Amino acid sequence: MKIAVAADHAGYGLKQIVVNDLHSAGHEVVDLGTHDPGQEDDYPDFAQLACDAVRRGDVQRAVVVCGSGVGVCVAANKFPGIRAGLCHDHYSAHQGVEHDDMNVLCLGARIVGQEVAREIVQTFIAAKFSEEARHQRRLAKVRHLEEQFLKH
Repeated sequence: MKIAVAADHAGYGLKQIVVNDLHSAGHEVVDLGTHDPGQEDDYPDFAQLACDAVRRGDVQRAVVVCGSGVGVCVAANKFPGIRAGLCHDHYSAHQGVEHDDMNVLCLGARIVGQEVAREIVQTFIAAKFSEEARHQRRLAKVRHLEEQFLKH
């Protein structure tokens, strides 16, 4: 799978671990930065880079990291077609994909430990949308909500 990974300065260390793990697992990784955690930066910029890559179809999914995960999640969910979820546990990582067709995983580097984060990323990447009628119906409603606001 081709996966974009991006983080601000607070998420840089965890981003590096995620990038290395995904490479080691045989995935094609697009590292969108930050590449210098010493530089002043802002999480919305990195969320945008990752979401744009997903929206263009350059990657199938993305992982974005900031200190809490909340900022990148808020920013990512502003983009049409993006279904970002803040996950700090195994269950949410697979359920978000299986039920909600989540395409962007948000992590908080100051909240979740390295080993848990590694498991969450592996789970997110391995999960598949269930295609069950109830989940398709709900996803259609989410898309309809998005379309309503895009018209205004």
